[in-house]
Amino acid sequence: MPARVSSTRFVGRESQLAELQSLLEDAAAGRPRIAFVTGESGMGKTRLVAELSTRASAAGARVLFGECVELGAGELPYAPIVAALRPLARRADPVLDALGLSRAELARLLPELGDGGAPPPGDGTVTPKARIFEALLTLLERLGRDQPVVLVVEDVHWADRSTRDFLVFLARALWRERVLVVCTYRTDELHRRHPLRPVLTELERGERARRIELTPFTREELVAQLTDILGAEPDVVLLDRLLARSEGNPLFVEELLAAGPDGGGDLPPTLRDALIMRVEALPEPAQELLRVVAAGQRVDHDVLRDVSGIEGRPLREALRETIAHGLLVPDDGGRYAFRHALLREAVEDDLLPGERTDLHLALAEALGRRLGDGDREGERGAAALDAAAEVAHHYAQAGDRPRAFVAALRAAGYADDVHANGEAAALLERALELWCRLGDPESLAGFDYVELLRRAAHQHEVAGDPKRAAALLCEALDELDHAAEPARAAALLERLGQARWHLGKGSLALEAYDRALALLPAGEPSRERAQALASQAAALMLADRAEAEPRSREAIEAARAAGAPDVEQHALNTLGVARVRRGDVDGAVAALRASIAMAREAGLLEGVDRGYGNLADALHNAGRSVEGRDVALEGLAEPGRLSPSQWLSFTLSEIEFCLGDWDAADAHASADDLPRASGTVRMRLHFLLRRAELLLGRGELDGALEAAEEARELTVRSLEPQWHSPVAALLGEAYARQGRFDDARAAVADGLARLPEARRGARVAAAGASAEADAAQ
Repeated sequence: MPARVSSTRFVGRESQLAELQSLLEDAAAGRPRIAFVTGESGMGKTRLVAELSTRASAAGARVLFGECVELGAGELPYAPIVAALRPLARRADPVLDALGLSRAELARLLPELGDGGAPPPGDGTVTPKARIFEALLTLLERLGRDQPVVLVVEDVHWADRSTRDFLVFLARALWRERVLVVCTYRTDELHRRHPLRPVLTELERGERARRIELTPFTREELVAQLTDILGAEPDVVLLDRLLARSEGNPLFVEELLAAGPDGGGDLPPTLRDALIMRVEALPEPAQELLRVVAAGQRVDHDVLRDVSGIEGRPLREALRETIAHGLLVPDDGGRYAFRHALLREAVEDDLLPGERTDLHLALAEALGRRLGDGDREGERGAAALDAAAEVAHHYAQAGDRPRAFVAALRAAGYADDVHANGEAAALLERALELWCRLGDPESLAGFDYVELLRRAAHQHEVAGDPKRAAALLCEALDELDHAAEPARAAALLERLGQARWHLGKGSLALEAYDRALALLPAGEPSRERAQALASQAAALMLADRAEAEPRSREAIEAARAAGAPDVEQHALNTLGVARVRRGDVDGAVAALRASIAMAREAGLLEGVDRGYGNLADALHNAGRSVEGRDVALEGLAEPGRLSPSQWLSFTLSEIEFCLGDWDAADAHASADDLPRASGTVRMRLHFLLRRAELLLGRGELDGALEAAEEARELTVRSLEPQWHSPVAALLGEAYARQGRFDDARAAVADGLARLPEARRGARVAAAGASAEADAAQ
């Protein structure tokens, strides 16, 4: 029986544990918290959260646990979230039956939940990923009604993009839910350009966030650790030697002690050597299993058997050896992983080059057989995506380019299914890199290079990277023969226009739309032409251009001729807003009502919300604010939504503020209720402007100025006058009230320079005149 080298006592982290328990008490009282447990590798982060989990469960809290997996560039979307929720699905937790439409969204991640009814389709104003985030938040809120919830996400330095996005969402969206989120990460993993760095910068400065750092053990804490392991106090020589070599790192202490129990003789010069010595002390079958798990990271019994070639009793005995020596641990899903990531890294680094290649190839083939060779029909959820992404990863590591290419495409398809667009984009980028290295990639893919570029551009655009999307679309257009395939080229140009608009390149966006329309004769109805017209009309409307209305009409006619009702309702909405801007309020109301009806009939809930938002805004700007308020309330009562529309809530807040009901305005754009629905720039701008005008009205100048200045930063490259006018006016007034008249003049001048017409500039000019009057006094 191997000697124990791990302490059974909880040592040295009492103050950090007490802080976490205090945060859990806050969460139980309806004050949600998010904690970041940090420290170098081996400092005891996992041990600390395990102790918290044990005590939280004993106190009546529900603990959900998931960990991030290191796999290439992090292409296992939602891995820790799915792992945390899977036990609920397996137990058929009753709370799942009460989720309604949210259950259908979560079924995208967990097929075990069943269909739960189809989720409402979207039209692009709120991303599908945002709906999944809303569904996850709804689940946490419902779980917290009966007992506090602790959501543990381990190793977020390896988090995929979707998980990072979800953590940002949670930090903004949690309000009164009884939830404590605990994230752990290694500080020594965060290099200068690590993608987690900007996320942490945003998250850790929030009011609900707490950073808990683990430092090395003191001499007294090391004595307590060694006393528990050895069964007696360590002698001074051993204590001094281990303290010097480990520098107080608890894991290093354990591993160095395992390498030489008496502390004498030649200790390994590095921790890696100490770890490898432990591995080499095992029988060869156990070592082979460790090599397989080092390459596979989390491997179940069947895959271990297939890859190692060890079966039956010898396999079980080898597994028992690895577990008894504290190297491998089984998880709830029946898979085996290393007890600590450092152990895995040491074994992986020790693999021979040919050995590494053979292991990855065997893992890819074993996992690929399980996934099947058919199409994706009937296969759903994050589990299928994880398997496909692992297959792609292992083929790439094995150097099998053709199969790595096919597997990357397949995994990208699964990623798209669960709206993990950032991961889908990364997988398609990998496929793009492999394309030119293959003999006949088109036959492997089933489509050409232009289509692969288009798909990659789409994923980048939805993931919020219009710059990369635009670059890929330009490359696709260069590859395409426009004369031979005009409709295809026009569709690419329309998407390029959208990407350029989001980049603040309005004139180039309009140029792209013009080029698209030049390729499509007006007398030949097509969806491509209708879409290009509708997108151009929307851009013209947002830029306050007079051509928006006739272009909207043209788009409506083209959409009807092409049989594209979704495009028609979008163009109708644009037409309504364009009519408002030339004073035809009744015509605007008719068009917007028609747009709402079409969107409702098609099940496009975001189209319904956009219609109600624009209709309420139109009535309010026409002096019919009470009607506008009623319309916003009508829209918020629309059935079939997962949660209230944040955009409509903020529009309602704006109207209520102008009607003098400031308490109601505050309730509909609460400081504790940051935008949940999408996290888009436009949504946050809407929120910031509502907060700024309310705080300014109440005389809270510092808060008002902070919100207005953030709004200004978000509009630096915007071509939309609807934002420049209120931002400049609010800044001008706030600066003037603080006696900063030069700043007020600069804000007003900048706002007027950005506005194309007097109607938009009136409010800014009034703020400037007021500032000058105050300066004169």
